[in-house]
Amino acid sequence: MERALSRLYLALVGIFLAAPIVVVTGVSFNEKQNLAFPPQGFSLHWFAEIFVNPEWFRALIASVLLAVTSAALAVAIALPLAWFLWRRLAPWAQVFQLLGVAPFTLPPVITALGFLTFWATSGFYGQPWTAVIAHAIFFVTLPLVTLTLGFSSIDRSLTEAAATMGADDRTVFRTVVLPLILPYVVSGYAFAFVLSLNEYIVAYMTIGFVRETLPIKVFNALRYGYTPTMAAVSVLFVAVTAAVFGLIARFGDLPKLMGAMSSKD
Repeated sequence: MERALSRLYLALVGIFLAAPIVVVTGVSFNEKQNLAFPPQGFSLHWFAEIFVNPEWFRALIASVLLAVTSAALAVAIALPLAWFLWRRLAPWAQVFQLLGVAPFTLPPVITALGFLTFWATSGFYGQPWTAVIAHAIFFVTLPLVTLTLGFSSIDRSLTEAAATMGADDRTVFRTVVLPLILPYVVSGYAFAFVLSLNEYIVAYMTIGFVRETLPIKVFNALRYGYTPTMAAVSVLFVAVTAAVFGLIARFGDLPKLMGAMSSKD
């Protein structure tokens, strides 16, 4: 009886979480330009609109470029920091870890206003690369956490053995450490990429008045009314997110990459 109630509860929670996605997906297939649910007719026109309409397509390209580059920069910042924290066991080294997670712990609006003030004061506001830096700093916590987990899973005797055989720090990192943490690098990049692709407030405060990403385009389009194209964009975001994490789950240990302890631990 208790197990049946638990399954019923989990089923209800699943339905509650999935219901908005089902509604938005149904709206995106409407044949006419309305937000009716259940959908009236069936059409893929609104998905094609993302790629055919120049404004939507430019926003899509801007979002992808921002996500790809900012995620790469976030990993480039997090990797040496995690490597340093793993090698330095002194308590003072944890200060750098706190600095690494600080941007993500603050409310996004506060962080976005900070970036807006900084870039406007420095005279670089509106440049595309400012959004890349802003997103990289904002999301650096994600690869930092996954890489910290990766380094903590390494048996230190392996690096000590390599050093005993005459390998310097660079060789140890390249031949021993990097292959072991590579899944964590990929997962950290994936987390930062997905969130950057969907992020609105930091991008809007940084370049929103001169360049549109896809989330900014959705909000700007709301001024002219609702169209199923917005629902199609939402479905696209969900599909990309599911695909990315599905690949990670298929080719890696997703629970472990997210911090779950194994049965051996």
